[in-house]
Amino acid sequence: MPTAVRRPGLRAEVWIVLGLSLGQSAIYSLMRIYVRLTSETALGDQSASINTSLSPRPYVDLTYQVLGILFALVPVALALYLLSEPGRAAIHRIGFDLARPLRDLGAGLGIGALIGIPGLVFYAIGRALGITVAVNPAALNDHWWAIPILILAALKNAVLEEVIAVGYLLERLEEIGWSWPLRTAASAVLRGLYHLYQGIGPFFGNLVMGLVFNEYYRRSKRVMPLVVAHTLIDIVAFVGYWLLPETWRAWL
Repeated sequence: MPTAVRRPGLRAEVWIVLGLSLGQSAIYSLMRIYVRLTSETALGDQSASINTSLSPRPYVDLTYQVLGILFALVPVALALYLLSEPGRAAIHRIGFDLARPLRDLGAGLGIGALIGIPGLVFYAIGRALGITVAVNPAALNDHWWAIPILILAALKNAVLEEVIAVGYLLERLEEIGWSWPLRTAASAVLRGLYHLYQGIGPFFGNLVMGLVFNEYYRRSKRVMPLVVAHTLIDIVAFVGYWLLPETWRAWL
């Protein structure tokens, strides 16, 4: 079908997919940063908790955690379904497959180190400048299943963000007719926006991360290394924080 005919439908489709996933998160994040900036408490003295317990009853909490992870991935399934074409599955179109596992793992490790290590430094600088809130990335109660859930949460974040913000969005915006600079800027800004609830620093940090990830995708047409990198970054943040002594957590 000619691109000119498909454009109106594709625009609506993009808004719907984003409205069910990362776009919705970005809107809530904008509201949260507004509330934070208009609060009497300075931004640097505020905190944000991720992966919080949802019930004092351990197995009810576990059930909620698993359901939350599963339902968060439904928009990913929708995006992959919409990207699929006759004779060409979406997972192959955006490189979200196991066609080259060792190369993807190696690339993911490299990208994860490239982004993750400076990210920790950037977080520390943001805290020192008072433009980043204190982030507790592992606020679960102390249960035996906490670490497995944190690992699954890291994988969920990686799949959700990289499949939709990179693979899906960049492909669809290209079909709509956007130039590469506009596509990568839109994707990177979106990534920054849905992290804005953590403060001004994380917005810019994730914007840069988005630009780097987008450029890798432009060159390789593969999302899987980005999923690997993002998963590793989040596992280090979530599980690493969880395993720290309480005094170190308070300092962070």
